[in-house]
Amino acid sequence: MKTVRKVKELVRGSAQQDGAGVKLVRVLGRDTVRNFDPFLMLDAFDSTNPDDYTKGFPFHPHRGIETVTYLVSGCIEHQDSMGNKGKITDGACQWMTAGSGIIHQEMPRPARRMLGLQLWINLPQKDKMADPAYRDLRADKIPVVAVDGAEVRVISGSFGQTEGVFQGEYVKTTLLDVTLAAGAEFRLPVAKGNTVFAYILEGTGAFEEGGENIACKTAVLLGDGDEVCVRAAAGGMRFVLFSAKPLGEDVPWGGPVVMNTREEVRQAFGEIGAGTFIKHKPSGV
Repeated sequence: MKTVRKVKELVRGSAQQDGAGVKLVRVLGRDTVRNFDPFLMLDAFDSTNPDDYTKGFPFHPHRGIETVTYLVSGCIEHQDSMGNKGKITDGACQWMTAGSGIIHQEMPRPARRMLGLQLWINLPQKDKMADPAYRDLRADKIPVVAVDGAEVRVISGSFGQTEGVFQGEYVKTTLLDVTLAAGAEFRLPVAKGNTVFAYILEGTGAFEEGGENIACKTAVLLGDGDEVCVRAAAGGMRFVLFSAKPLGEDVPWGGPVVMNTREEVRQAFGEIGAGTFIKHKPSGV
């Protein structure tokens, strides 16, 4: 018999500015690291005012993590020290492995609505210094499954017999964008012991059998079990669901650098100052 997960913690986050002045909600951060392991940070953005976000995130470094930027709607131009350059547009996802070190920028462009999120996933100690990599998960390549009042976009991991466009090379991660019609129920088998949480983009709904409806713009951490059960309220709902096995490792965190010891963090910033941070450069550089 399956054990349905129950709500363990609700996190609303706080309004902040980051980059060159981008207004966002920092949902997950330093205070949530232990319970949400291996998920380090979640920034959510939802605005119809370009002044809130077009100053963007000019060139900055990362080491020891992966960043996953998913846009429901909007446009972000990006480029990095590996020579990658392009756009994230409606329904697309950028999955970047910072690994040993990368310098990149993300510059949102004016749009009717900028709606999406950026998630940081911690890299295991053995993979902290992996080669940097960039994956462009185009909207037209992301499978969409319609079943029983639900539309599920399978970005990473799987849903039923449908595998996502990516599986996570270092941390196997399920990432689903789920839209539920009014009153519809969604069930998903998940591995016991995994960290599982959802972020509600729009609408409201309950995240356990017989549970109370939870407000929009809330991160919902679920307790252990092998099944997730969600029921949308009368207005329907849309949420993004994340699942991965926790790493259980120390998380010294210095801004854009996340390593396993304080000395490794200090070393990274020393290399940034000395100009030796980037270990892998495009061919010909």
